[in-house]
Amino acid sequence: MTLRSCTRPLRTALLVLAATLVSLPTVHAQILRLTLDQMVERTDGAVIGTIIERRVTHLEETKDGPDLFFTTLVVEGEDLATGAQTKIEVSFPGGFVDDETGVWNSEAPSAEDQRLGNRIVAFWKKTADMGGGFASNALYASHGGLFRAFEDRWGREVVLGRGEGYAIDHNRRLSTLRTEYRPLREEVERKRKEAGEAPR
Repeated sequence: MTLRSCTRPLRTALLVLAATLVSLPTVHAQILRLTLDQMVERTDGAVIGTIIERRVTHLEETKDGPDLFFTTLVVEGEDLATGAQTKIEVSFPGGFVDDETGVWNSEAPSAEDQRLGNRIVAFWKKTADMGGGFASNALYASHGGLFRAFEDRWGREVVLGRGEGYAIDHNRRLSTLRTEYRPLREEVERKRKEAGEAPR
């Protein structure tokens, strides 16, 4: 924390918490227990790719209070639904612009999960205001929307499951996850179209 932040840590923490709870009607601070079907239904997309950039935005004064921080990961890879190459930004509350200036968010992905060069699957939802007027593709369900991926000894990409209650609960080959995800995404988009919603 900065020297300024240290003089008002409780006030800042409460304001950040309040801004998160008030301004995120669809992106929850707590980790939700979601099946893959539920995750797809509540999000606008998913990407499998490599983290190529990580930055933190500090909003000093906002309508929701002072000193709001948001971390953004730039992921380059493949749209999980279409297979098209994509580069997308996904964001979540919290983060540090340097070693002393920032806010810790207990529900954010771990520092290890956010490392540059990591292969990840990220589920995201377009959000016009994550707090303080900050708009981005919000990482859905905080760290519950990010899953690490790696190549096994046979050269197959595997997405690491996170256990019971997570959308990807056990390890899956990427090819299997694609097969599971795509019809679910198509069904969600079909329902949205029938309801007159714009494509996501």
